[in-house]
Amino acid sequence: MTLAPSLFISHGSPMFALEPGLLGPNLTAIGQSLHDIRAVLVVSPHWQTRGVRVGSSAAPETIHDFGGFPAPLYQLQYPATGAPELARDAAALLAEAGFEVTLDDHRGLDHGAWVPLRYLFAQVDVPVFQVSLPHDIDAAGALRLGQALAPLRERGVLLVGSGSLTHNLYEFRQHIRDPEYAQEFADWVSDAVVARDVDGLVDYRRRAPHAERAHPTEEHYLPLLVALGASSDADAARRIDGGMTYGVLSMDSFAFGLADAGGLPLAAAA
Repeated sequence: MTLAPSLFISHGSPMFALEPGLLGPNLTAIGQSLHDIRAVLVVSPHWQTRGVRVGSSAAPETIHDFGGFPAPLYQLQYPATGAPELARDAAALLAEAGFEVTLDDHRGLDHGAWVPLRYLFAQVDVPVFQVSLPHDIDAAGALRLGQALAPLRERGVLLVGSGSLTHNLYEFRQHIRDPEYAQEFADWVSDAVVARDVDGLVDYRRRAPHAERAHPTEEHYLPLLVALGASSDADAARRIDGGMTYGVLSMDSFAFGLADAGGLPLAAAA
C-alpha cells in the first residue's frame, strides 16, 4: 500500500461548505489523485477534550456545531462510515506515546472534518474518524500527537489536521478587513513549512510576524503541527493555494508527501 500523505487544511468559516473559493477545487483535485486511501483521520479544533478521545463510531453523525449561518448549511450531511478498528489502533499508538486516551463511540463529525471532506472526497466513499485535540495541549504537544499517529500513514490512513492558517474571529465578526498582516503571517508559515523549520513553527508565537493577532488563541493553528508531526523529512512539503477570504482568513493549506495532483499547481514556496 502506498504511504498516505498528511494534510493541513484551512476550513475557515463554516460558509466554506457553500463557498468553495480557490481551495475547494484544489482539494477536489487532490482527492481525485489519491489512491488506496483506507480511511481519513481528522484532528479538528472543534473537538477539544480533557486528554485525547478517539471517535470509534461505525456511523458518525454530521454535527452542525455553529450558529447564525444560512439555513442551507444546516441541511448539509456527510454520511461517511466510521473506522472503529483503526480508531482502536490510533488509540493504542497514542497510549504508547504517553497520551491519556479514551474511545468515544458516540461522537460524530464536526464541521472541521466534514466541511473540507465535502470537497476532498465528495463521493463520501472513504471512512472517517476523528481524534480530539486536548484542551491544554501546546504547540510541542500537537507536534508529538502527530508523530504518534504517523505509523497509520503506512496503513493507508490519510492524516488531516483541519484548522485555519489565520483565525481572528473578532476581526471577522467586526468586519475588519486587513489582509496585509494576515498575508504576512501566512507567507511566514509557508516559508517555514517548505523549509521544514520545525523549531520555528513550534515557536511561532515569538518568531512569526503578527502571530498573536493571527491567532488570539492557538487551537486553529495547532492542527498544522499535527500534520507536520505526522510527516517525515523525506516528505515534500507544498502549499495548496486557498487565497484570503473575508479579508482576514487565510485559506492556504499544506500537503506533506503528496505528488502533484493531476496538474494542480502545488507551490513549493509562498
